[in-house]
Amino acid sequence: MDGMDPELAAEASLRAPNGAPYDRFVASYRARMGYRAEPLRPPAVTDVEGAIDIHCHAHEGQQDALAVAQLASASGMGGLLFKSIRGRDRTDVVGPAGVVREVARDLADWSDATGVPPTRLWSGWITSFTGGLSMTDACRANLDDGVSAVWMPVFRSANTLSKVGGPPAWWGETGEWSAPLPWEKALAVGQYTLDGRGRLKPVYREVFRMVADAGVMVSFAHGTHDEIFAMADAVRDLGITRAVVDHPFSPFIDLSVPQLRELAAAGVYLNFTYDEISPLLGVDPARMCAAIREIGTGQVTLSSDAGEPLFPNTVEAMRLIRAHMRAFGLTDDEVHQVSVVNPGRLLGV
Repeated sequence: MDGMDPELAAEASLRAPNGAPYDRFVASYRARMGYRAEPLRPPAVTDVEGAIDIHCHAHEGQQDALAVAQLASASGMGGLLFKSIRGRDRTDVVGPAGVVREVARDLADWSDATGVPPTRLWSGWITSFTGGLSMTDACRANLDDGVSAVWMPVFRSANTLSKVGGPPAWWGETGEWSAPLPWEKALAVGQYTLDGRGRLKPVYREVFRMVADAGVMVSFAHGTHDEIFAMADAVRDLGITRAVVDHPFSPFIDLSVPQLRELAAAGVYLNFTYDEISPLLGVDPARMCAAIREIGTGQVTLSSDAGEPLFPNTVEAMRLIRAHMRAFGLTDDEVHQVSVVNPGRLLGV
């Protein structure tokens, strides 16, 4: 690998368990022919017992929050953290925490009627949704109301707009979904967490401080590499122990294995998702599993990032990512750590 970029060389050096270089077709066929699990018995999903999904979607046009919570309960999951949920802009509740409380009450009624123990539910807040307040006031209000996680900018981040575009109405123009924006325009109309010196802007630094004080989880969301490593610096400086990089192999993030090792060493969790290995993104699950084995499971989690109708429901997505990681080489104990133990740590279980 002489002359190859060191990071690419590290990626290329990933090996199969028998020491051979990875070939996706060969590895995937061997995995699906060799993997065995309990027969599926719908409507409940097997092989997700105790799993906690820290990246679940249930906002407008996506899966129904109560229905997926009932399925998670019937399937024995440990809990769901709703990154987004329908009703977040309603005026009769403070925010997502209030909506999730309502779902939890309905789930408790269903549990009483069926005898199925209810799974745990948590709420998250995305910094883009301020409800007309300043970001710091909105953060304080949502933390006071009980959210368990805060996400940095996602849909409206400059990085997102530069990669996939967005509705032009977001920046005062007309038309349907735009093409990816040139970086300078994305920077002008999107949200970017760094100042001109490459440091977190004061408002985002204050959000991180509030997260540290509250002891909740924080996700770096769709940040650029510069943003992600600046956030990692804030995590170290503020003593935050519940920080996450979501879908690190997605095109939004696209971190190399050496970069993932660096973040894990800084105490940041690496949250791999079903979204990444789904047909929409097509990340090689063998590559994901090999990266996890190389990094170690101490700072890794698995989640769904599901909810959209093009995905399986969250519970099935959790079964799938756990099954893929086991089929491609993680042990039962390792799967348990990354889908039960580590997510539980992030949520204080």
